Amino acid sequence: MYVKICGMTTTEAAQEAVRSGADFIGFVFAPSKRQLTPEKAAAISNELPSSAKKVGIFVNETKDTIIQTVETAGLDVIQLHGDESAAFAESLPHPVIKAFRMGKHDAAEIQAYPCDYYLIDSPRGPNRGGNGTTFDWTRLTNSGLDPEKMILAGGLNPENVQSAILTAKPAGVDVSSGVETDGAKDLNKISQFINNGKMKG
Repeated sequence: MYVKICGMTTTEAAQEAVRSGADFIGFVFAPSKRQLTPEKAAAISNELPSSAKKVGIFVNETKDTIIQTVETAGLDVIQLHGDESAAFAESLPHPVIKAFRMGKHDAAEIQAYPCDYYLIDSPRGPNRGGNGTTFDWTRLTNSGLDPEKMILAGGLNPENVQSAILTAKPAGVDVSSGVETDGAKDLNKISQFINNGKMKG
């Protein structure tokens, strides 16, 4: 089970995530309370081992800006959270995670998108992601989506992640606000989430 901890803003939280076994560390480069500059992300990335893949989250950004940010911040993976076309994704020289809101796209459309993983997020909320709301995970059971490419997101936390995994059977899970306390990453919650996410059912 892959675990991605998103919205990192401090070296301490990122290092705790890696220590606890996180596979992906996410940095937000789109407008958000968790938005970082490429330079700040680089300072955190430089303190992390290469075993943890660094992911940059972008929303309708230009290709040039994405590539420049990847190089500056030392990223491994590009996560697209906007209206990026299939051709745009195919043109990127790095692995791609594409976010889709549950119920906004049919399975065939998602399956056809050229990406390494598709992140299935909650359909509700004002933002493109990171809204902290769940959805009915049973909708994924017979969705026709390839579970080996699916990363489940939306309202996950240390208490519900095991249930979400058992229901949806994704390849990975993604969390941001679910491991925060008062808007800041909580080291204990990060550790608990990763441990629970990687427990064998």
